[in-house]
Amino acid sequence: MIRLCERLTEKHEVLMSLADDNKMAINDYTQRGNVYEFILDSEVVGVAVSIMTRPNTLELVNLAVDPEQQGKGIGREMIRFIIETAKASNCHTVTVGTGNSGIGQLKLYQQEGFRMKSIDTDYFLKHYAEPIYENGIRCKDMVHLEIDLLR
Repeated sequence: MIRLCERLTEKHEVLMSLADDNKMAINDYTQRGNVYEFILDSEVVGVAVSIMTRPNTLELVNLAVDPEQQGKGIGREMIRFIIETAKASNCHTVTVGTGNSGIGQLKLYQQEGFRMKSIDTDYFLKHYAEPIYENGIRCKDMVHLEIDLLR
Protein backbone atom coordinates (compact mmCIF):
# COMPACT_ATOMS: atom_id res chain seq x y z
CA MET A 1 0.00 0.00 0.00
CA ILE A 2 1.24 3.48 -0.87
CA ARG A 3 0.06 6.43 1.18
CA LEU A 4 0.97 10.01 1.99
CA CYS A 5 3.38 10.08 4.93
CA GLU A 6 1.97 11.96 7.89
CA ARG A 7 5.15 12.06 9.98
CA LEU A 8 8.75 11.43 9.01
CA THR A 9 10.53 8.84 11.11
CA GLU A 10 14.12 7.67 11.30
CA LYS A 11 13.18 4.82 8.92
CA HIS A 12 12.06 7.34 6.28
CA GLU A 13 15.31 9.26 6.69
CA VAL A 14 17.41 6.09 6.43
CA LEU A 15 15.60 5.09 3.25
CA MET A 16 15.89 8.55 1.68
CA SER A 17 19.62 8.58 2.46
CA LEU A 18 20.00 5.47 0.27
CA ALA A 19 19.09 7.64 -2.72
CA ASP A 20 20.62 10.92 -1.51
CA ASP A 21 23.16 11.31 1.27
CA ASN A 22 22.81 15.11 1.28
CA LYS A 23 20.82 15.67 4.49
CA MET A 24 20.31 19.37 3.76
CA ALA A 25 18.79 18.57 0.37
CA ILE A 26 16.53 15.91 1.91
CA ASN A 27 15.36 18.35 4.57
CA ASP A 28 14.66 20.98 1.90
CA TYR A 29 12.62 18.86 -0.45
CA THR A 30 10.68 17.03 2.25
CA GLN A 31 9.57 20.45 3.52
CA ARG A 32 8.49 21.56 0.03
CA GLY A 33 7.01 18.38 -1.35
CA ASN A 34 4.96 15.31 -0.64
CA VAL A 35 6.49 12.22 0.94
CA TYR A 36 4.81 8.93 0.11
CA GLU A 37 5.52 5.67 1.87
CA PHE A 38 5.16 2.08 0.73
CA ILE A 39 3.88 -0.11 3.55
CA LEU A 40 4.43 -3.88 3.53
CA ASP A 41 3.42 -5.98 6.55
CA SER A 42 2.98 -2.78 8.63
CA GLU A 43 6.56 -1.67 7.85
CA VAL A 44 7.80 1.25 5.74
CA VAL A 45 9.86 -0.36 2.98
CA GLY A 46 9.87 2.41 0.38
CA VAL A 47 9.66 6.18 0.05
CA ALA A 48 9.06 8.57 -2.82
CA VAL A 49 9.23 12.36 -2.60
CA SER A 50 7.74 14.62 -5.25
CA ILE A 51 7.61 18.39 -5.65
CA MET A 52 6.01 20.74 -8.14
CA THR A 53 8.98 22.43 -9.82
CA ARG A 54 7.19 24.37 -12.57
CA PRO A 55 3.59 24.81 -13.61
CA ASN A 56 2.24 21.42 -14.69
CA THR A 57 5.53 19.67 -13.85
CA LEU A 58 6.07 17.24 -11.00
CA GLU A 59 9.59 16.13 -10.12
CA LEU A 60 10.36 12.85 -8.41
CA VAL A 61 13.24 13.99 -6.20
CA ASN A 62 13.79 10.86 -4.11
CA LEU A 63 12.86 7.22 -4.57
CA ALA A 64 14.26 4.55 -2.29
CA VAL A 65 13.42 0.98 -1.37
CA ASP A 66 14.78 -1.03 1.55
CA PRO A 67 17.65 -3.14 0.16
CA GLU A 68 16.00 -6.32 1.47
CA GLN A 69 12.89 -5.51 -0.60
CA GLN A 70 14.58 -4.39 -3.82
CA GLY A 71 13.85 -6.31 -6.99
CA LYS A 72 10.26 -7.03 -5.97
CA GLY A 73 8.56 -4.29 -8.00
CA ILE A 74 8.15 -1.78 -5.17
CA GLY A 75 10.14 0.96 -6.90
CA ARG A 76 8.24 0.39 -10.14
CA GLU A 77 4.91 0.57 -8.29
CA MET A 78 5.96 3.82 -6.62
CA ILE A 79 6.98 5.35 -9.96
CA ARG A 80 3.60 4.43 -11.42
CA PHE A 81 1.90 5.92 -8.34
CA ILE A 82 3.79 9.21 -8.81
CA ILE A 83 2.80 9.30 -12.49
CA GLU A 84 -0.87 8.74 -11.59
CA THR A 85 -0.62 11.42 -8.87
CA ALA A 86 0.78 13.83 -11.46
CA LYS A 87 -2.04 13.05 -13.89
CA ALA A 88 -4.62 13.62 -11.15
CA SER A 89 -3.00 17.02 -10.50
CA ASN A 90 -3.27 17.93 -14.21
CA CYS A 91 0.50 17.82 -14.68
CA HIS A 92 1.84 17.51 -18.20
CA THR A 93 5.29 16.24 -17.27
CA VAL A 94 7.05 14.18 -14.61
CA THR A 95 10.81 14.65 -14.33
CA VAL A 96 13.50 12.81 -12.43
CA GLY A 97 17.26 13.12 -12.13
CA THR A 98 19.63 10.28 -11.36
CA GLY A 99 23.35 9.68 -11.43
CA ASN A 100 25.17 8.48 -14.53
CA SER A 101 26.32 5.43 -12.55
CA GLY A 102 22.80 4.34 -11.56
CA ILE A 103 22.44 1.73 -14.27
CA GLY A 104 19.48 0.00 -12.60
CA GLN A 105 17.69 3.28 -12.03
CA LEU A 106 18.22 4.43 -15.61
CA LYS A 107 16.86 1.12 -16.87
CA LEU A 108 13.80 1.25 -14.59
CA TYR A 109 12.85 4.83 -15.47
CA GLN A 110 13.13 4.14 -19.19
CA GLN A 111 11.07 0.96 -18.85
CA GLU A 112 8.37 3.11 -17.24
CA GLY A 113 8.31 5.52 -20.18
CA PHE A 114 10.80 8.20 -19.16
CA ARG A 115 13.10 9.60 -21.85
CA MET A 116 16.52 11.14 -21.35
CA LYS A 117 16.26 14.91 -21.60
CA SER A 118 19.62 16.38 -20.56
CA ILE A 119 22.83 15.84 -18.63
CA ASP A 120 24.08 18.16 -15.89
CA THR A 121 27.81 17.57 -16.29
CA ASP A 122 29.83 17.32 -13.05
CA TYR A 123 26.72 17.82 -10.87
CA PHE A 124 27.84 15.31 -8.24
CA LEU A 125 31.41 16.62 -8.26
CA LYS A 126 30.14 20.14 -7.53
CA HIS A 127 27.41 19.33 -4.99
CA TYR A 128 28.74 16.36 -2.99
CA ALA A 129 31.87 16.48 -0.88
CA GLU A 130 32.55 12.74 -0.94
CA PRO A 131 32.90 10.69 -4.13
CA ILE A 132 29.96 8.42 -4.95
CA TYR A 133 30.49 5.06 -6.65
CA GLU A 134 27.80 2.75 -8.03
CA ASN A 135 28.34 -0.34 -10.13
CA GLY A 136 32.08 0.35 -10.14
CA ILE A 137 31.50 3.74 -11.80
CA ARG A 138 32.16 7.14 -10.26
CA CYS A 139 28.96 9.16 -10.19
CA LYS A 140 29.78 12.50 -11.78
CA ASP A 141 26.84 13.64 -13.89
CA MET A 142 23.11 14.05 -13.26
CA VAL A 143 21.00 12.49 -16.01
CA HIS A 144 17.61 14.20 -16.32
CA LEU A 145 14.71 12.13 -17.61
CA GLU A 146 11.09 13.04 -18.18
CA ILE A 147 7.81 11.54 -19.23
CA ASP A 148 5.29 13.49 -21.26
CA LEU A 149 1.85 12.76 -19.81
CA LEU A 150 0.04 14.32 -22.76
CA ARG A 151 1.21 11.64 -25.21
